Amino acid sequence: MITKEQIAADYQLIQDEICRALEAVDGKAQFEEEKWERDGGGGGRTRVIQNGNVLEKGGVNFSAVYGQLPAVMQKALKVDKDEFFATGVSIVIHPNHPLVPIIHMNIRYFEMPAVDGADPVRWFGGGIDLTPHYIIDEDAKYFHSQLKAVCARFNADFYTRFKQWADDYFFIKHREETRGIGGIFYDKLVATDGLSWETIFEFSKALGRSFIPTYTELVNRNRNKAFTDDQQQWQYQRRSRYAEFNLVYDAGTKFGLETNGRIESILMSLPPTAKWLYNYQPQPGSEEERTLSLLKKGIDWVS
Repeated sequence: MITKEQIAADYQLIQDEICRALEAVDGKAQFEEEKWERDGGGGGRTRVIQNGNVLEKGGVNFSAVYGQLPAVMQKALKVDKDEFFATGVSIVIHPNHPLVPIIHMNIRYFEMPAVDGADPVRWFGGGIDLTPHYIIDEDAKYFHSQLKAVCARFNADFYTRFKQWADDYFFIKHREETRGIGGIFYDKLVATDGLSWETIFEFSKALGRSFIPTYTELVNRNRNKAFTDDQQQWQYQRRSRYAEFNLVYDAGTKFGLETNGRIESILMSLPPTAKWLYNYQPQPGSEEERTLSLLKKGIDWVS
């Protein structure tokens, strides 16, 4: 049986691998690490990279926390126990180039121990999604093809199920638009007769390790392209939508705040600069208008 200690240790290795690779991709900036402890149990390693050649602000965070689950979270998770353990790696990268996309990844594990002979509560969750400031068809196809290939190694249905889940989850209801082009998302994934805990854990790690080759390719495709000030202003406008989703809807943000998590680590996902222009309307026929038209659920990006 996989232990929570093994899961946390492997997630820390993935954090290390990703940080080294992102520093190499950027070529200038280095991660700053802050180790922290949580009141109530556990802690983590917050790593932030800023003001690089292409990475304006990014975070690659690891945490392993435990203790008493607040009543509001017991209700949200529909559990009646209060002892919990949670570990995971969470990543958000905001590039300084409007043609290089924002990317987010999260892999996580949650456990509540057995009490009075009842079965323990445990599950895995995670996903990767991409938020381009400008949707480039070839990049969207590449990104989703990479995710589909990772999913296919473990279960024939994963990509279809988790892609739909991402479309539904990363949806800004008050704007009636998706946050970006989606990706895959899954939550409370448990072992079944046809799916073992070992397989789910290996899938979680494979997904985490797909981050670097996928994002490196997307960065290098676009980092040397020229861009205008107007395109940069559009980037700031799109960042505001990203901030809105994370502050209003994101489950990880809510969990961190409700469990007395570290505020700086929780809010590291927010962009360094964003703009809210009143009633902004893109020019008809522009690339900005085209991008908005594609922020919809159910698009088959692979095909």
